[in-house]
Amino acid sequence: MSAAAGKPERVQKYLSSAGIVSRRKAEELVAAGKVYINGKPAAIGQTVVPGKDTVTVEGRKVAPQEGARTYLMLNKPRGFITTMSDDRGRKCVASLISDVGKRVYPVGRLDRDSEGLLLFTDDGELADALTRPSSGVSKKYLVTVKTVPTEEQMTALSEGVMLDGRMTLPASVNIVLTEPGRTVLEIILREGRNRQIRRMLENAGIETARLKRVAEGPVSLGNLPCGKYRMLTRQEISALKAAAKR
Repeated sequence: MSAAAGKPERVQKYLSSAGIVSRRKAEELVAAGKVYINGKPAAIGQTVVPGKDTVTVEGRKVAPQEGARTYLMLNKPRGFITTMSDDRGRKCVASLISDVGKRVYPVGRLDRDSEGLLLFTDDGELADALTRPSSGVSKKYLVTVKTVPTEEQMTALSEGVMLDGRMTLPASVNIVLTEPGRTVLEIILREGRNRQIRRMLENAGIETARLKRVAEGPVSLGNLPCGKYRMLTRQEISALKAAAKR
């Protein structure tokens, strides 16, 4: 082994640490046969020696990342999908952070019709910690619906509904605004299933008109303009890491 070589690590962690994708996405790339180690298809769990082995993803060489990590938040507009590229020509969030100068990827996702706070980083360990099912890091949403939910509907949403054969975790659900033809709900979740809020509301017989994420753990969207991004402060980064560890 050369002097420049590092300690062996699993290929998923190597790709995550290099700021390419999260560890879960890395597993998907390996399973799809898009990752090679020294010219041969990689296997999930296979080890890599940084500085010695050559790793490629879809033909592009991956090098260990050096220097400080990057953490930012985007106020995602509706109509954009949460991916860094799309072979169908749809608008991607990557175009909104193209001048960051670092290769970062989204932490979790917001569906195309949703908007608001979307975190990005090249810190794979933090991304995995925030997105794992057991993380318990809260996410706050403002959801506009077309009717005033009944007491029974509010109770059902708060206590949990059945999705995909299992109950959702208890959620905080409150009415923050009622006007003719619309009601705004504040919903706080501690889990993140696919299109969870829309499906929860549909299950309760409520139609979603608009959905915006306004906070994730200790980090709030604030007055960041739609379609713009900003770097997280040191205090926000530290608070996110602390929340993920809890």
